[in-house]
Amino acid sequence: MRLNPVLESLGTYPFVRLDEAKAAAVARGIELIDFGIGEPREETPAFIREALVAALDPVSTYPKAVGLPALREAIARWVARRYDGVALDPETAIVPTLGSKEAVFSMAEVLGGEAVAVTTPGYPVGARGALFAGREVVELPLDPAAGWLPDLDAIDAATWRRLGLLWLNYPNNPTGATIPLEALERAAALAREHDVVLACDEAYSELWFSGAAPVSALQLEDLTNVVVLNTLSKRSSMPGYRSGFVAGDPRLIAALKKYRPNVGTTPQEFVQHASIAAWDEESHVEQVRERYRRKRDRLWPALQDAGFGDAGGPATFFLWLTTPGGEDEEACAVRLLEHGVVCAPGSFFGPGGAGHVRFALVPTPEACAAAARRLHAAAR
Repeated sequence: MRLNPVLESLGTYPFVRLDEAKAAAVARGIELIDFGIGEPREETPAFIREALVAALDPVSTYPKAVGLPALREAIARWVARRYDGVALDPETAIVPTLGSKEAVFSMAEVLGGEAVAVTTPGYPVGARGALFAGREVVELPLDPAAGWLPDLDAIDAATWRRLGLLWLNYPNNPTGATIPLEALERAAALAREHDVVLACDEAYSELWFSGAAPVSALQLEDLTNVVVLNTLSKRSSMPGYRSGFVAGDPRLIAALKKYRPNVGTTPQEFVQHASIAAWDEESHVEQVRERYRRKRDRLWPALQDAGFGDAGGPATFFLWLTTPGGEDEEACAVRLLEHGVVCAPGSFFGPGGAGHVRFALVPTPEACAAAARRLHAAAR
């Protein structure tokens, strides 16, 4: 059997390696509190589940790739409420997606260019999608001294000419950093100058611990060559529903509408109806934010006492930390695993993550309190 050489060349997906290490720990009798993978474990609100059940039809049909008009309209209403009247045409500027991961992975297949720029540290799916699309991956450093903003000056003119796609992700996974609108404006202007698409993954836009609500690239005056991806997975605790959207430049949305029927990645219509209910209601999102704040407040003092340093920003549900005394990040994660506390080594997110670990605040508040006690025991 001959496999795709890209698949053969890839190492094991980092979080699969983490799953393997967790399974080995459980086999040794260790009870785990898992902050490693950023999968929300909050209960999906009842009104969303009820909307899904109400939409079940005895006859099942294939969903259309463009999504239900009512869902596109609900997304446009949410964007207008969330971002001070930003107006998107539901017909031409929005397409629903099966969560956001598949859209991140496949974006390079829709666009031209020889290379794709991704940030380091960063979510690894954009880079892997680029490789499968036959593109070179260009790593764009995030500067910790500048609040983990992208070093756009690190892209030289020759590289700009080869790029077809530039990925940004704010609020940022793994660092929790946010980005000012001025930085997005500069990135978009550079993208237009070089005819590159700026794709902004904003999956964590509704989660922040303090300060003002994060901004969006949808607030830019000119959305030419700009698209935004978002999802209900974090905002509405719906990871298993796989429901999100891409919005922005109508030319790229038209290209996605042409591409997506070939791969069949539209959410089921009953999920789309549940998604309409979720996008149209905000009080449950406020409750989700407050719950993550309580988790952080229970865990953070113990992390400080154990020698971890706060290296991240005020958003997402992640804590981005320097390791105690400069300990190697994978060694640190292995040490904590022996005490039943799971975190993700920063190197899972590229070379820019060396010397850091990421805690995803997905366990219950009670589990966070228990983890705090274990961290005290694990302190070096």
